[in-house]
Formats: sequence, structure tokens, C-alpha cells
Amino acid sequence: MKVRLAPSILAADAACLLDCAEASAAGGASMLHIDVMDGHFVPNLSFGPHVVTALRRRTALPLVVHLMVEQPWTLLVAFLSAGAHSVNIHVETGTSERLRPLLERIHASGARAAVTVKPRTPLAAVEPYLAIVDMVLLMTVEPGYGGQAFLPGSLDRITELRALLDDAGREIDLEIDGGVTLQNAADCLRAGANILVAGSAVFGAPDITAAAAAFVRLFQDM
Repeated sequence: MKVRLAPSILAADAACLLDCAEASAAGGASMLHIDVMDGHFVPNLSFGPHVVTALRRRTALPLVVHLMVEQPWTLLVAFLSAGAHSVNIHVETGTSERLRPLLERIHASGARAAVTVKPRTPLAAVEPYLAIVDMVLLMTVEPGYGGQAFLPGSLDRITELRALLDDAGREIDLEIDGGVTLQNAADCLRAGANILVAGSAVFGAPDITAAAAAFVRLFQDM
């Protein structure tokens, strides 16, 4: 499966998001990861649909929207209309009967559908959705804040999840988010991830383009 870098704009300078996005693209980033937080599902607030709309007008990078919100059904249409290329919904926000129609609505809009799982949630929670999702996002930190360290045991979870996805009999991307650095990226890829979300490791670097390019070189050397 194609390996891709998805820098998280949560770690970017909010005063110049477009410049940061363009700098990461110049280094080879394949998409932008946009963390949406409501202050309830996680104890923080972040971006709304207007940010997606603004970026969509100015960048060709696909925008991956990660809904860390208590009621994703109240925001889904707004983010799809804003131009999200992909929308990730946490399995912890509802039952399969509630989430399945949301995933189907994402597909009906022409976007990619994904589910997200927290570090302490059993991986079996994603199984009801594997027939319809394009991607599963595995959190390798507790969601809500950037700059956290990669949690111990995450590599084993990546390997276990990759096996579940492969058993589904269709190609499903495995994205990981949280504490991803150049030092652990190769291990994450070997464990089975193929989309790496890197926030501080890209946008916290002195040279964003060079930081993104370093990840891309590592991908090419694998």
C-alpha cells in the first residue's frame, strides 16, 4: 500500500496555516490532517468548517478531517460541504447502528469514510465497519492535545490492527496519529501503518519543508 505523510495542522502556526500547508507540500506531504475538537469528547477546542473551506480554496492537498467530537452527526454535513476529502469518526461516539449511516453519508458525498479508535478501546470495535470504511485511524496517544509522546504498546496495536484490516479482504488504509517522529516512523511502517500523521515533528521543526522531506526520504528507503 502507498505510504503517505499527513501533517497535522494542530501543530502549525495558526497565524499562517496556508504557508505551513504549502511548506509541507513542498517537502512531499500527501495530505493535511485537521483535528476537530469540541471541548467535550476531548478537553480542547480547535478548528471549525470555515478553516477547511479556507484551506480548500488555496491548497490542492486532500484534507483529512478527524472529528474528535461528541456528536459527529451534527457537524458532518458542514465539513463535507466545506471540502473534506476524508472524514474520520470515532467508534467511541456511538453504536454501529448510529455510525453506519454516517459512514454511508460520507461515501454518498464522494468523500472517503474512516473510523478512529482510541488507545484504550479494543480493536474489535472497528470490525463492524470494515466492509465500508476506506481507512482506520489508530490513535497512538490519548486524543485532545498535540506534542504527546508515542504510547508504549502502540506498535503491537498497529500490528494487530493491520492483521484485522488484511483479513477484511479489501484494501483499507491504516493511519496512525500521535507522537510520530523520524525516530519511530520506520517501526510504525514495519508494524503495518501506511499513513503517518506527524504534527510537531513537521510543523514544530525550524524548516517545515525539510522536515516533511526527511519523512518522505525515509519512506522511499523502506
